[in-house]
Amino acid sequence: MPDIELNAGTIAYEDTGGPGPVVVLLHGLVHDATVWRKVVADLGRDHRCIAPTLPYGAHRTPMRPDVPLGPDVVNELIAEFLDRLDLSEVTLVESDCGRAQTVAGRHPERLARLVLISCEAFDNYPPGAPGKMISLVCKVPGGIGLMARILSLKGLRRLPIGLGALTKRPVPDEITDGWLRPLLTDKAIRADFKRYHAGVRRTELLEAVEGLRKFDRPALVVWATEDRMMPREHGRRLAELLPRGRLLEIEDSCTLIAEDQPEALATALREFVAQGAGGES
Repeated sequence: MPDIELNAGTIAYEDTGGPGPVVVLLHGLVHDATVWRKVVADLGRDHRCIAPTLPYGAHRTPMRPDVPLGPDVVNELIAEFLDRLDLSEVTLVESDCGRAQTVAGRHPERLARLVLISCEAFDNYPPGAPGKMISLVCKVPGGIGLMARILSLKGLRRLPIGLGALTKRPVPDEITDGWLRPLLTDKAIRADFKRYHAGVRRTELLEAVEGLRKFDRPALVVWATEDRMMPREHGRRLAELLPRGRLLEIEDSCTLIAEDQPEALATALREFVAQGAGGES
């Protein structure tokens, strides 16, 4: 994958290239761009899909140690990434984490559309038992490494405080191994992960609400009907909050719809981008 040097550090990203509409795909904690691999394999046939690996614990290159690296810094990093690649008319898509909500409110200039997929919202932050568990382990000396070692045990990967809360179906071991390896092997990545969580403000996504109220471009909220971490009512509330928002619910899936129902998600994204390109909302 190519990489780019930003103010906070070096970010690797996947870019399918091509002349199609630009779709930027953002992932959640302890995942990397591979969480989108099935969606990109489909959508990338006629769209330019760009998927950065954000500094959420599965990144391979540590960030600059002098950067605070909390969620507010990542919001600015995402906006800088769009600027540095000179992307325009972007469909910004995010799953699991909620940074795209703040980016859309503060930096809408390069965005044509917004897609929020079963993500943190309102007061559900950190979300569910896994989110609260991560917040706790980040406060315990050695806790991050211990968490990574536990999640690396194949027999424990379906625990409800781990990936078992995020997907209905097991994620292939080689993908999960790739997500966990940086936390297991690199103390600088563990330090990044700890710094990120030290910067979490529980009010961040409540503050993002006002920006979303003013986001006047097409917006699609996609929610998993069997999500165990993100309340189903939050999907409805986000869609109602956005001036041009609408809600699509996808069945037989937990939080990571890109893992559980990638074909349905790719179809929804393709149709949404096509409607926006045709002037519909």
